[in-house]
This record gives sequence, C-alpha cells and structure tokens, in this order.
Amino acid sequence: MASSTRRFATATIVAVVGLTLAACNAGNSGTAGAAGGGTTGNPVAGGTLNMLGAGDVDYMDPNISYYSVGYLNLRMWSRQLFTYPAEPGGKNTAPVADLATTIPTADNGGISADGKTYTIHIRPGAQWNTSPARQVTAADMVLGVKRTANPVQPFGGTPDFANLIVGYKAFADGFTKVAKTPAAIADYINKTPLPGVVAKDQTTVVFKLTQPATYFVDMLTLSAFSPAPVEVLKYLPASTELGNHFPSDGPYKVDSWVPTKSVNYSRNPAWNASTDPVRKAYVDKIVVNETTSQDSVQQQLQTGTPSADLEWDVAPPASQIPALQAKKDPNLNLGDTASSNPYVVYNTASPNNNKALANPKVRQALSFAINRDHILQVLGGPTLNPPLTHVLPDVIVGSKQIDPYPYNPDKAKQLLAEAGFPHLTLKFLYRNATEGSSKSFQTIQQDLSKVGITVVGVPSPNADFYVKYLQVPSVAQRGVWDVSLAGWGADWYGNAAVSFFNPLFSGQPSFPPVGSNFGLYNNPAANALIAQAVAAPTTDAAAALWAKADAQVMADAAFYPLTNNKQANYHASQVNNAVYIPSLQNFDPTNVWLTKDKQG
Repeated sequence: MASSTRRFATATIVAVVGLTLAACNAGNSGTAGAAGGGTTGNPVAGGTLNMLGAGDVDYMDPNISYYSVGYLNLRMWSRQLFTYPAEPGGKNTAPVADLATTIPTADNGGISADGKTYTIHIRPGAQWNTSPARQVTAADMVLGVKRTANPVQPFGGTPDFANLIVGYKAFADGFTKVAKTPAAIADYINKTPLPGVVAKDQTTVVFKLTQPATYFVDMLTLSAFSPAPVEVLKYLPASTELGNHFPSDGPYKVDSWVPTKSVNYSRNPAWNASTDPVRKAYVDKIVVNETTSQDSVQQQLQTGTPSADLEWDVAPPASQIPALQAKKDPNLNLGDTASSNPYVVYNTASPNNNKALANPKVRQALSFAINRDHILQVLGGPTLNPPLTHVLPDVIVGSKQIDPYPYNPDKAKQLLAEAGFPHLTLKFLYRNATEGSSKSFQTIQQDLSKVGITVVGVPSPNADFYVKYLQVPSVAQRGVWDVSLAGWGADWYGNAAVSFFNPLFSGQPSFPPVGSNFGLYNNPAANALIAQAVAAPTTDAAAALWAKADAQVMADAAFYPLTNNKQANYHASQVNNAVYIPSLQNFDPTNVWLTKDKQG
C-alpha cells in the first residue's frame, strides 16, 4: 500500500506520521474493546456516519488509487474479485471472495496444473448503479486492468505485475504513446488486446501469467484489479469529473466529491446485500469532512461531538497515545502492520549540493547521523513503533535481521569528509498538518546539525504531499526536496517481498508515476538480485535472494528505515463493531453501526 500501498499498502497511512501510500499492512484487529471497540447488542441500521480528517484521497479512481486513504474511500463503493473481511483475530489478513464466487484452486479448476492460468467467475447479481442497473461483467474486469496502464496517471504499483501478466508490459508500453484524451484512451483500450486478461464469457475472466505466482490471489485484492464500466471512458482517468461520475458496484455511491474539502456517500440502490458477503452497510449515509486538524479530530471524537464518529486520514496525536493507553480507553485500537512507516527517503537525483546525494557515501553518512531512537520517541515511543533497521518487516518472507547503520555521528562526519562534502544544506519535505511528520522533521533537523548538515523545511499539505511532490519525478530532479518521509505497507501478506522491492527499489521501472521509488534509486546489482528473487523456483530460494537484495539496498543507503509501526486508530463511543482492517489501516466504515439515539 503506497504506505505511498498500498500499497497496501498497502499501498499506504498515518500511523502517527502519515498514511502509507501502499495498500496493505498485515496484522490483527489490535488492542481494543469487543470486536474492535464499543460493540453492544444487536446491529442497528440507519443514520449518518461522520468521518473527520485533514487530507484527501490520492485519486477517486479504483484502478489508479494506491494510498491507504484511497482504499478506505473505495471500500464504500468499489468491489474487487477478492478482499479482506471485517473479522478480527487474524482473519482480516486472509483474502475472501468478494465479486468472485469462490477462491480459485487447482482442485476446483480455478488454477491450471502449471499454475499459470487462473479462471475466476464473477458473482451473479452484482450490479453497477447505471441507468438501468446492470451486471458487473468479465469485460468490465478486462477494462479495469487495462486502465491501470493509462498514460495520464498509471497505477503506482504496476511493477508488482508488469512482467507477470502475459502481454501487460507491451500493452503498457504502447499506452504511453497515446494522447492524453478520453477519446484516444478509449480507442487504444478498445482496439488493443491484453492477452493475459480475457473475458471468456459474460461472467468468467481468465488471467494468464508468465510464471507461477502463489501470491496471485492475494495480489488480486489490490484495487487496481477492480472492474470498470464503459461509462468511465468518457472521462480522463484520475480526474475530478470521473471521481464524481464513476458508477458504483458497492453498497454506497459517491454523491459528491470536492477535493480536499468533502466526500458524501449515500446508499447505492443497485446494491443487493445478498451478493456482498463482506459489507453489511448498516448506516444510510457517510459524510467526510476533510478540513479539520489532527488535534481537533481527536478532541471531537473523545468529547462526543454529534458530527464526529470516525477518523478519515489522521490518527490520534502521538503525544496523546500514552495517556489513552494508560486509562485503557476502549475506543483506541493499535493494529499490527507489515509496514516500513515512516521511512526517510533520499533524493538520489537531486542537483543540490553539487549532486551530493548521488554519492552512496553521503547517504551512508546521513544514515549514521540520524538517531532512530529520537524519532521513534516523538512518534509515540517504541511500543507503538518497534524499530526496523532494514527493508523487510519480520512477517515478510525474506526478512533477515541486520542493522548496518547504528547511530554514530563520528562515523557520519568521517564519511562526509571522505566524500568531499563536510557541510551540506538539505531541503526536507514533510506534511505540516500531521504532528508526527512535523516532529520527525524537527528531530532529524537537530540530529543532522550535529554533523555539520543544515536542514531547511519544505512544508506540504497532506493532500499535496504525494500527488504534487513525491509522485512527480521532475520535482525530485529539480531539487525541490532532498530528503523526505514516506511510508510503505505490504500489498499483501507473507510472501510479499516483491511488493516492497519492485515498486520501491527496482530502478527505472519503479520510478514514479508507475512506481513509488520516490528517490529515483537505481543500482544494477540490486536490480539483478530482485529479478532473480522474482524468478526463484521455490519460496526458500526466493527468501535467500530477497535477504541479499535487502542487504544491497541497505549498503547503498537508498533509504533509512525507522519502524514497522503499529497503526493507532480512535473512534467515538457511539460507533459499534469498529473492526480494524490492516489493508485500510483504519476501521471498516461499511460494517460499523451507530447507537440508536446517536446516529448523526
């Protein structure tokens, strides 16, 4: 998930610093009250769920969104073949059939004997809220996957599958030459086949892979693999116009989206609960206010403000979490993740300081000069933020414990002198609306000053941070920023190292906007190890190669990891069945209900 992923992300999201870009973060339902907090009695339908935040989705477009807040938004109105259920106790990290009728296996004929063909059936009765309403089809799935490669704003996680799906890379390369107009995009999509994704009949879609991939069903939980109806071809991908007109196949529809201001959802009349095993949709409406502050959101949730039920893109301020934990507040949840969130990213393409950051020795010096313990303390302490000293969190296959950059300012000074840069001035891009991000910037500024480095802040609104800065390579190449904070979560769970290395560290193919290698890191040695790991014949062989790739990226000081954080979330007392979903890095809005006399 930029935590651009996600990543999941997953894809993505704040923990305390900020929401991750990628999709998923692995874990359980965390520590909270029953079923995530506040569940009493039988479910109650009705009311308006009010969500408060300080920032926006990345894109109101399921085939393009790659940010935890984007995934949270999509949970309401967009469905995938497979997704994660609102079930605590570890079940929320195992995919279940959503639009698909069942999980494909070799036994049920869904996976071919060679492991390279997946045949998936779409659930009858799942409908778009078009006029008239109509069945979601296999052709819609093909259109959705094709849209991920559009030339306006391609999906940021395509390195995960660009070489896995037969013909995808050639299809995507051809798409880059297409004019950025709705007509030209529609013409290319309609006339250019994608041999690895085929509609066999109205409700049967077939995926063909270049090699077996035991994680493919997990990969299909990504919102990029959402169906898209033909109506979307009238609009530019990722546009505000499309965001306000994208048909819904989920329990809610988007009534209005005013970027950075608000989102309003209401019930989708074409949705039938019997066709959706994942979303109960108890509330009638969901209203999102994106103009509040982190502190204000927490105060309103704690004090029972009628128009405050759940967080949107913020978490409890780090400074307040210890007190909430001490009193065992049942409305606080700390969910496990499979994340590197936040991490410090170095802009290897920056022209500033005579291209100093292109020198690995300078980046190594910065890594020795940063005191991880200081940053983790301002983020809420090590309980909330267990230290992470290399690329892969320990729950990901291939993780091997190494700590190449223990705090050592003397070593940092030595390396800076050897590199010929004893004094530097660096521009630090950070989200000024988030307490953790602001305090992390200040802490790193203080640490680096001790080794002769001046750090100047470049503040950004939450809504601009990724889409106007990190996801635009020319901004990095112009030297608008030298150092920043980002977050990343696994796009799925367990055998998911590819979802860290391909989008973040695989050279040119991972550069934004198609990847999330924000610092434009590129080393042929690392690229070769990643390619070998992807093609490894067994999980054990892959694990050994991923560990080597991890060590190479760290030797190059491509970035400085900080923590495999726990995600803090808080909800108001009237919210029942608040179940934490790691892929959303939040409670699932489609499964909560409101106490009868407090329904917004």
